[in-house]
Amino acid sequence: MALNLQEKQAVVAEVSAQVAQTQTIVVAEYRGVPVDQITVLRANARKSGVYLRVLKNTLVRRAVQGTPFEVLADKMVGPLLYSMSADAVAAAKVVHEFAKTNDKLAIKGGAYNGKALDKAEVVALASVPSKEVLLAQLLGVMKSPITSMAVVLKAVADQKASAAA
Repeated sequence: MALNLQEKQAVVAEVSAQVAQTQTIVVAEYRGVPVDQITVLRANARKSGVYLRVLKNTLVRRAVQGTPFEVLADKMVGPLLYSMSADAVAAAKVVHEFAKTNDKLAIKGGAYNGKALDKAEVVALASVPSKEVLLAQLLGVMKSPITSMAVVLKAVADQKASAAA
């Protein structure tokens, strides 16, 4: 069903607002993917805080005009699914995980931080751990020297206590 001018303007405004909050956009061709599986993909995207929609390419081109995501304009051809997230890896992760189980979904590319990404770079971005995991790893690295120092001090204190007894 064709959209009238007001509906098109509303879609462009909605996508522009979403793009303003986005760090990553991933585009994938969904040709041949059954509707029930797309519904599952959308549910997974919602759980991860990812904006996922099938949109007209011309409307998205207008929405990203003048933004760092304008580099994606040449990849906006064919029936595409647009995945956007404020988290740098969430959009790539959701689409990549779904593409692993469904060979009909083909990742075409993406954009991150003003740089266009090809399929291999999107897959590499999807393999990066989430922000929470990275923070936990950083905390573990920062805590390690303190823990080691505490163990050494306790061993010295135990050794002095046993020598005094």
